[in-house]
Amino acid sequence: MYGWMINDWLAAYRDGPATPQVLVGELVEQLRRGDPAIWIAVANDSQLARQLAQLAERLVAAGGAQEALPLYGVPFAIKDNIDVAGWQTTAACPGFAREAEQTAAGVQRLMEAGAILVGKTNLDQFATGLVGTRSPYGAVRNPFHPEFISGGSSSGSAVAVALGQVPFALGTDTAGSGRVPAGFNNLVGLKPTRGAASVRGVVPACRSLDCLSVFALDVGDAETVAGQLYGFDPEDEYARPWPDTAPRAFGAALRLGVPQSPAWFGDTEAAACFEQACDGWRALGATLVPLDFSAFHDAAALLYHGPWLAERHVAVGDLVAEGGLEGVDPIVASIIASGGQSSATDYFRAEYALAGLKRKADALMAQVDALLVPTTPSHYRLRDIEAEPVELNTRLGTYTNFVNLLDMAALALPGAIRHSGLPTGITLIAPAWSDAALLELGRRWQTAQPWPRGATGQALPPLVSSVPVTVPQGCVRLAVVGAHLSGMPLNGQLIERGAAFVERTTTAPEYRFYALAGTVPPKPGLLRDAEGAAIEVELWDVPVGAFGSFVALIPAPLGIGTLRLADGREVKGFICEGWARDDALDITSFGGWRRYMASVASATGQTAE
Repeated sequence: MYGWMINDWLAAYRDGPATPQVLVGELVEQLRRGDPAIWIAVANDSQLARQLAQLAERLVAAGGAQEALPLYGVPFAIKDNIDVAGWQTTAACPGFAREAEQTAAGVQRLMEAGAILVGKTNLDQFATGLVGTRSPYGAVRNPFHPEFISGGSSSGSAVAVALGQVPFALGTDTAGSGRVPAGFNNLVGLKPTRGAASVRGVVPACRSLDCLSVFALDVGDAETVAGQLYGFDPEDEYARPWPDTAPRAFGAALRLGVPQSPAWFGDTEAAACFEQACDGWRALGATLVPLDFSAFHDAAALLYHGPWLAERHVAVGDLVAEGGLEGVDPIVASIIASGGQSSATDYFRAEYALAGLKRKADALMAQVDALLVPTTPSHYRLRDIEAEPVELNTRLGTYTNFVNLLDMAALALPGAIRHSGLPTGITLIAPAWSDAALLELGRRWQTAQPWPRGATGQALPPLVSSVPVTVPQGCVRLAVVGAHLSGMPLNGQLIERGAAFVERTTTAPEYRFYALAGTVPPKPGLLRDAEGAAIEVELWDVPVGAFGSFVALIPAPLGIGTLRLADGREVKGFICEGWARDDALDITSFGGWRRYMASVASATGQTAE
């Protein structure tokens, strides 16, 4: 079971006699004998039995259809600063430990999708650090080389996934805690837009900036988990509803901003690995645009050298100051204590500075689709961190600290492997609500540059095409049949509105297809007819906020109506007024616009478009 991904677990239940009671039970027994530096708590018998009983009830409510529970029986872990009813939350501080009365909203959503929580993982205490060593439960060692750090603060969650102990885990991310460990452990680390996934039930680090994060072995699993985790929570004061204008994808002519003078702190091999990744993106057709990162770095400095540290002091400062908490890390205590020294005047000065920096950052982002950065500029040994715990921790946040302050989303991906066998990582960063578009970029990267499953040495399976059964929130699913197909002259009208390709399929066999006369560029018309045939279409998810401007571009005799697909689904799609067939050419026999245009090109010696 170690190394299984989400689909492996689902297939085991679907294709054989295995049950969650047996398989998850066996896994929990193995974890109880595992590394205590990774696992602060593993599910006890009653905690596991309660979840299995609830899963059985959910399956009955779904009419016995396992597919109605997208994470049916899939085990997962969470960072131990996230509450679950009936479990202790320690935040890696034994003296802080308390039993939670309610389950964090994000965890509850995963459980309702069928997932089973098998344990809570170690972290840099109170989520303060990027190193994975600031815990009385022990330093979480890197599975690729035990002398090197695993990264923090979500160290245990990342290593549990890298070792294949669970297919996914939740961390939290304020300054990079969901990305740095991903880079050091050959994982995908999804850092959502602030407010996209509820943080109600999370011990705050900086409450206004905190995000839940997802660690997974590949982009497909991260996407699956995000699909269940995201959702507006009216009881979370910092939650935000998903906007109708959120892009689903970036265009094929991709522009990625890279640091024009990257900081490597002497790590030439890290620089070489990043340049290798840049070459990989160029091979995918991306244009890399060097940018002055000063505004990003200045914003990053505000996080740990400005008044946002006061948020940590608000959360636990009084408890730490009282000196009665067992197991408080001295470095963590000093960082939290310093947060109590900020004044309201300090805060507003920093807030004004941040507003100016965000204006500069937005101007830079207007030149590109996303940023491409190294996840970290270097990777340090445990003894290095022990000798310089603050300075090296700060360096690790060079390309992570600014992201939440500037209200951006990020996706960490595996990069090249060093000569020592240690992984490196890259991170894609884009404006808020670009989460789906970043995941689509991640799919492009994984398809071109696949990596092993974490530290298991096992190969990833082929990336399964992402075809959501339901239309994503804030989107209209649109069927296109002619000049808007991929690679055709008008496809850019979809791309520039942030639409995402979903799948290629056909209509029900009840349509006639015509090449319309006098249209530029050439366009077809689709009319429903009992003596029709199945016609090839592409489905695209178009953000609701951009749909009206798209429809405004459609000339007569075309319009948007409802099409029936071969599998019975009904979607919005291009239709045609009946009078247009009078001087049109019936091309139904070709079964689609591409075949017809290829025949025209062949007859005229031109290239089909």
